[in-house]
Amino acid sequence: MTDWQSLREQVDGTVRLPGEPGFEENSSAFNKRYADIRPSGVLSVASVADVARGIAWAREQGLPVVARGGGHSYAGQAATTGLVLDLHGLNTITVDRERELVTVGGGVRSGELYAELQRHDLAVPLGNSDEVGIGGLTLGGGVAAVSRAFGLTCDSLVETEIVLADGTLVTCNEIDHPDLFWACKGGGGGNFGINTSFTFQARPTVASSTCLVLWPLDDAEAVLPVMQRIMRDAPDRFAARIGVSRSRDDSGVVSVIGQHLGPASELRELLAPALKTGSPSTAEIEDRGYWEAKDYLRHETSGDPFAVRTRTIGEPLTEAGVDTLLTALRKWPGSSNPDGAGIALFTWGGAINRVPVTETAFPHRDVLFLISMDTSWSTEDPEEVRRANLEWLTELHAAMGEHARDASYVNFTDPDLSEAQAAYFGPNLDRLREIKHRYDPERVFTFDQAV
Repeated sequence: MTDWQSLREQVDGTVRLPGEPGFEENSSAFNKRYADIRPSGVLSVASVADVARGIAWAREQGLPVVARGGGHSYAGQAATTGLVLDLHGLNTITVDRERELVTVGGGVRSGELYAELQRHDLAVPLGNSDEVGIGGLTLGGGVAAVSRAFGLTCDSLVETEIVLADGTLVTCNEIDHPDLFWACKGGGGGNFGINTSFTFQARPTVASSTCLVLWPLDDAEAVLPVMQRIMRDAPDRFAARIGVSRSRDDSGVVSVIGQHLGPASELRELLAPALKTGSPSTAEIEDRGYWEAKDYLRHETSGDPFAVRTRTIGEPLTEAGVDTLLTALRKWPGSSNPDGAGIALFTWGGAINRVPVTETAFPHRDVLFLISMDTSWSTEDPEEVRRANLEWLTELHAAMGEHARDASYVNFTDPDLSEAQAAYFGPNLDRLREIKHRYDPERVFTFDQAV
């Protein structure tokens, strides 16, 4: 029988069991696809020492243990049937304004960090959701709207502290435990230990402009090739997400949303060929301060069940590739989730690609577009709707294999991906396996698709 009282006596934080106040909000996965995964208990840690105590106790009890920052893993990896270590108590943020260094606790969420960075007018490339945890974002690479100019989140990382499987707290940087530091820069969260702090090199913000351009789906065949060429030739200061999507309540839309670290006049000129294509229904291209742009680009989803699969390409999709994805989108089976389904081309390249492929664990250093394919359904939908949506996504992913690489982004975790480790980490996989064996030989930190 699990001895929860002994854990309560060892820690300064709060232990919560099913049915107790705070249990659900500190243990459940954001993606309701995994709502049925119920932990035995949650430890909301009060200190780094609590993390080590929680790991040791879970090992003694024979329970799996996972860390939970934001809980936003697409594959529900922050949920477990064992012990969840809720890191929200590790929420300190310290800014060294002179050296432009920012140190954050492992439980900090992006919105909290953005707010502190704004006070100092400093930039670190972060995602576009306030609720995503800094740990998962950084450890999987972390791609932001400004990453073509500023690099990945992990490219700004200069140091991290991590509690290992044996309870040891180690500091990792280019000098101390450099191999583990390398692995923490894109090697995926949950693989090597529990990171309790991160230090980033920040930089001054840059005045921005943003764009939101929408077309009816009937314009997609004309718009997608033009937008891909624009982004292939665009300066690093401009990044955009090119999307096509459908929901139950509409006939489909083509969208371009992006940020340019420069004036709207330049952005309008960059987009001119696309604005002349088809019949855009919306064309918002405006100057915004850096923080205004961040707010404009904020994106949240319902959290109802969803699934995402990814591939990468180094050049624009061919006409056949565009036809494949649009044909599939028009055959989407539908659901009652307002998020619907879609395919997005996230523009990478720029500063991301100027880092050699083996310099960090993040391997996708020759990518122009990440192709993200997603679908969603509701908890109220019947089982056949869920099954039809997942089958649709599987067929789309397979069909796009003729036009894109078998490479996937670990932060858009795909639980249905075969040969997942090779797809996530490519030529860096063998080194990651060596580091895993050295620091966690008993595989205390393990999950489906773990290194």
